[in-house]
Amino acid sequence: MNKTLELIKKGNASSFYAVLGNIFLVIFKGIAAFLSGSGAMFAEAMHSGADAVNQLFVFIGSILSERKPTSRFPSGFGRLINVFCMGAVIVITLMAYETILEGIQLIRHPVSIGNLWLIFFSLGASMAIDGYVLLKAMREIVKETRAEGKGLNLIWIALRNVNRASPATRLVFYEDLVATSGAILALGAILATRFTPIKVFDGIATIIIGILMGGVAFRVGYDNMVGLIGVSAPKEVEDKVSQIILSMPEVTDINKMRILQEGRFYHVESYIELRPGLTLAQADSIKLKIRDQLLASKDVTDVTLGIIEDNGVRDWPKIG
Repeated sequence: MNKTLELIKKGNASSFYAVLGNIFLVIFKGIAAFLSGSGAMFAEAMHSGADAVNQLFVFIGSILSERKPTSRFPSGFGRLINVFCMGAVIVITLMAYETILEGIQLIRHPVSIGNLWLIFFSLGASMAIDGYVLLKAMREIVKETRAEGKGLNLIWIALRNVNRASPATRLVFYEDLVATSGAILALGAILATRFTPIKVFDGIATIIIGILMGGVAFRVGYDNMVGLIGVSAPKEVEDKVSQIILSMPEVTDINKMRILQEGRFYHVESYIELRPGLTLAQADSIKLKIRDQLLASKDVTDVTLGIIEDNGVRDWPKIG
């Protein structure tokens, strides 16, 4: 029981807050869409419903991916989050398809929009809740990538480092970025449809929101497909690992190094060159010190090092 609670605590915080927020939003947006007849509100309700289901998938996946390696699965469970995110992508794609169809129907057969007060309340709540979750996701990105950023600078830092964040955090960030901008778009379209003679704005906004949802599905799907195949670590991580290895005075060069990313964790494999004349015991002691320093990083879960004597050729930093 205690182990289960520990795993739950390690689950992705952004996705947990997103699940709670979107359950609340889908109820209010659904009621508003039904009473007002607005296609944009229908699109927003579909979007919030998709987000709630997706981020529940992601939260469960983020918990399971934190399980420690076993004898049967020695590489750990980091890629489980990619599997769950791919399931979320299917849900987003289906919701996007239905939303676009609804938008096309509204352009062909526009409807009048009523209950503006309910629409304002629903979209206002959406902007507040999705905006809060988006802020949590940006802070999570900064935390996971060991970056620094506050205030308005947080937005730029999050955008610059989002590709280095965990799959769960990336999905929440992309979805709530679209959700927040979609709520603003929906509000503008509803007002234009209500107070101007042009009644197709509601349908156009519905289609745009559906396309944005499809864009999120494609981006998240691509990122997680790459993660399932196995992708090399970002250059920043590679540079940090190489600095730790080369900081040992006995290390003269890095012959080869491969860093594989699984979820938000890294597996390091490297052959390092030592200065000639060291005994086997000394070389082994140096290897263990380097391994311990690398494993001290919360993001590195596995280190495999090989020792060879300096070959007199400079191999690191690698070219190209």
